[in-house]
Amino acid sequence: MKHDDNDAPTTMPLPADIAPAQMARTIDPWIAGAAIFLVAVGTVLVYSASAFRAQSQTGDASLYLVRHLASVGVGVVCLFVVLRCPIEWWSRMAYPLLLATIVLLALLFVPGLGREVNGAVRWLRLGPASFQPGELAKLAIVVYLAHSLAKKRDKASTFSIGFLPHVLVTSFVVGLIIVQPDIGTSAVIYATLGLMLFVAGTRTGYLVLAIVAALPVAYSYVATHKHAAARLLVFLEPEAYKQGIGYQVWESIVSFGSGGAWGLGLGAGKQKLYFLPESHTDFIFAVIGQELGLLGVVLVIGAFGIVVGRGMWMASKLPCRFPMFLAFGVSSWIALQAAVNMAVVMALLPTKGLTLPFVSYGRSSMVMSMIALGVLLRATSEARQTVGVRVPRVFRRRRARATA
Repeated sequence: MKHDDNDAPTTMPLPADIAPAQMARTIDPWIAGAAIFLVAVGTVLVYSASAFRAQSQTGDASLYLVRHLASVGVGVVCLFVVLRCPIEWWSRMAYPLLLATIVLLALLFVPGLGREVNGAVRWLRLGPASFQPGELAKLAIVVYLAHSLAKKRDKASTFSIGFLPHVLVTSFVVGLIIVQPDIGTSAVIYATLGLMLFVAGTRTGYLVLAIVAALPVAYSYVATHKHAAARLLVFLEPEAYKQGIGYQVWESIVSFGSGGAWGLGLGAGKQKLYFLPESHTDFIFAVIGQELGLLGVVLVIGAFGIVVGRGMWMASKLPCRFPMFLAFGVSSWIALQAAVNMAVVMALLPTKGLTLPFVSYGRSSMVMSMIALGVLLRATSEARQTVGVRVPRVFRRRRARATA
């Protein structure tokens, strides 16, 4: 990606209406295929990880599976809606989306609206359902940063215009998230901010300064919040706390160790039988490691690599600033969240409440992941129609045979 291409237009001048058949021919098949694989694996593993729990609690082993499929269905509908929205539309929606996110995050603290689960108020009551505004915040920040950085052109590298305002706005949103508390979402948003600023041309010294300034704040948070201090202790010595606060992390490690190269087989995992809490949500990657083994782990990581790698590669081919920043930001968000989730499950990072995109059970996460996928696929479609990025040869041959 070029930092000095200040003459490039902000958005791509494409017509708003692209025929569905034309859209289907021009979206990136690698990204779409890898995402379908992840959703399919997640659906199977959600049922495997939750069936015993659902059966013992409600008498219906398919309860979580049905809910998960409903989330996927809603997500697919949102994906197709997003596919019909030109990338330029997101630029116009940057500030309204950011404002709506701030309002929804604030509503969490209104008595009767915010729902507390495991000591965290992250869910907003919407009648019989609930929604996590923190999930929407990831998209809102990416869209806002893409819009703002694209508009500022060469000034994006300056401290007072390109660096400080973006840090302050993002920090305000993160402040509403971290008091829930939700450290994982906050970390992903901040890391996405850093990557997008770097790509936009922000001086490395400013980013280093921000990290140094954040260290005492992080230390103060850990020192004054027992749950954060406990997670740090478990991270440093998981075996020492395996009978107490580190129980979940230790059982996750056991899951990976028992899976071996090929896994125990679908449904044959043992840790999900109440030994591993949250096995169908935050720790579903551990179930993958136990039931599908190293092979399954590699395939899942490879699928994320395709989604993220192709997304960033496509972003680098876009001739216009806003879609480039947007595609890069969405790819970074997916990559960071997946990497943090996997690292936590393998005890490489302190525990954080993050789902694995496209895979974990989680209604808000699934819907927002599908919207993010829709943005990426729309960007690839516009890229092919604007700058002629070619479909991989294997898919060109297949489509040629199909239309012959």
